[in-house]
Amino acid sequence: MKTQKLTMSQALVKHLAALQVEMADGSIQPYCAGVFTIFGHGNVAGFGEALYAERAQLPTYRAHNEQGMAHAAVAYAKAHFRQRIMAVSTSIGPGATNLVTAAAMAHVNRLPVLLLPGDTFASRAPDPVLQQIESFQHGDLSANDTFRPVTRFFDRITRAEQILTALPRAIQVMTDPASCGPVCLALPQDVQTHAFDCPESFLQPGVIHFRRPPADTRELTAAAALLKTAKQPLIVAGGGVLYSQAWDALRAFAEKHGVPVVESHGGKSSLPWDHPLNLGGIGVDGGPAANELAREADVVLAVGTRLQDFTTGSHALFAKAKLLCLNVQSFDATKWAGTALVADARVGLAQLSTAAGDWKAEPAWTTRARSLAAGWVKRVTELTTAVPKDVLPYDAEVIGAVRDSIANSDVHDVVVCAAGTLPAELHKLWRATRPGNYHVEYGYSCMGYEVAGALGAKMARPDQEVIVIVGDGSYMMMNSELATSVLLGKKLIVVILDNRGYGCINRLQRASGTPNFNNMLDDCIPEGGSSSQIDFAMHGRSMGADAVHVKDVAELKTAMVAARAATKSQVIVIDTTYERTTAEGGCWWEVAIPEVSERPAVNEAFERYTAAKTEQRI
Repeated sequence: MKTQKLTMSQALVKHLAALQVEMADGSIQPYCAGVFTIFGHGNVAGFGEALYAERAQLPTYRAHNEQGMAHAAVAYAKAHFRQRIMAVSTSIGPGATNLVTAAAMAHVNRLPVLLLPGDTFASRAPDPVLQQIESFQHGDLSANDTFRPVTRFFDRITRAEQILTALPRAIQVMTDPASCGPVCLALPQDVQTHAFDCPESFLQPGVIHFRRPPADTRELTAAAALLKTAKQPLIVAGGGVLYSQAWDALRAFAEKHGVPVVESHGGKSSLPWDHPLNLGGIGVDGGPAANELAREADVVLAVGTRLQDFTTGSHALFAKAKLLCLNVQSFDATKWAGTALVADARVGLAQLSTAAGDWKAEPAWTTRARSLAAGWVKRVTELTTAVPKDVLPYDAEVIGAVRDSIANSDVHDVVVCAAGTLPAELHKLWRATRPGNYHVEYGYSCMGYEVAGALGAKMARPDQEVIVIVGDGSYMMMNSELATSVLLGKKLIVVILDNRGYGCINRLQRASGTPNFNNMLDDCIPEGGSSSQIDFAMHGRSMGADAVHVKDVAELKTAMVAARAATKSQVIVIDTTYERTTAEGGCWWEVAIPEVSERPAVNEAFERYTAAKTEQRI
């Protein structure tokens, strides 16, 4: 066996640099597109030297915040439908723990990212080293143990040769369609520099091929039998449709069998917005057409969805329907006592269609679905273009202005968002023309994801315009990767809606019976404090972007035209109101209300809450 004398870091980096993947179109590309890192004492000498040596084959990117660069790496994988990844390296202390939120977000969304935080010395000779967390009970504990509950695979490399087994196992997890998620290899800073005889075969890994598991014969027979009983079926398309790249299979199934399709946040863009059987977003922030049929469906075919509470209306929206769950992960396929069909979405849909034969939904159901879909398309146009005078605009009018700022229907923007009111409005109103053009992180709804996530999406899709639509509250959570986008030459358009606080939660607070409290900036000024005055346009310019504060929707359209023509990142700020929202659509969402309160409004909210809970699936 031929070997090379390498440090653990060198072996790791060389393996990543050589690793290739077969894409869905048959092309061969590097599996890892690069490494985001902020160097510290725990990774600059060992891992940093290895990155420098391989920088031509495995690019290294500098960021401004560890959580932000991890968000960008996760977004890159999402934009590539999990077929390619990026790695993230940090030092041993706050740099490492800054990754935990991003790891949790990736875990929830079933997205791969390779986390490589530095760790304390395996030798323990200098303990406690700078930034080391000391446990009074566990001598082997470090800050990196916080990754254990939020990753799919965790390992700590205490001997250099352990990388030979740990790294392939981590990659296996990230490339497995069922277990896919974040992985963490904690790298003690001394072990990073230790040398060993590395087999040359480790430096020449084979090409990754993604598996597509078919359905079990018995499960397929049971699923087809259930489907054939349906007169008013409905398909819920989740993120698994996109990760499997099953959009053509979904379209073929829906058209052959006359089944309308609704989309979760994760699955939105599975069908083009104007497909006659696409009823749009479903659930708490879904449209009226989708939710109307969801309440009446007799069988719901849930494809690649986790059945999150926003999708199911806290399991009350289609509680009376029989569930048929097609999912590559058995954990999701067996939720809520549904009939499970464990398989890859693309393969499973084709198998189920064949097994169903010439079965179709009732013609009247399909006709009605087409009519409702067409009506909702028309209504979306009205909501996003009818801008009243003398009042502050709200999200729908901003969305319409962004969309209509270009006349070329062949241009396909990617919209990025994550938290607040905007995901609800985008779920209803954004028009996604191609798979992946709706990039909204709503599994973890992580405030601060937006700008960093857009950077990752732009790195994955450099030929598309990537547009961040974000509220002031979420922008304030994390915006440093705006500067990174300028540094890397990755142009973003960031549209900031300034409603002066956390408007979404403020409305929920009032609906729960409590008056305005600790959400809107003007309600949070203590004695001796002063009103918050944040100039977001000035901030954008200070980060290196071009920025402008527009006075209304008309100016926003003009600014968007200029932003599209620009070559570096753009920031457009517009004042909006949180009081107006799109009234159409939506359904109940369970938010627990206090059983006892001195406030009559809270007691009334509790009565509504207990009444609504009787509709839940149990």
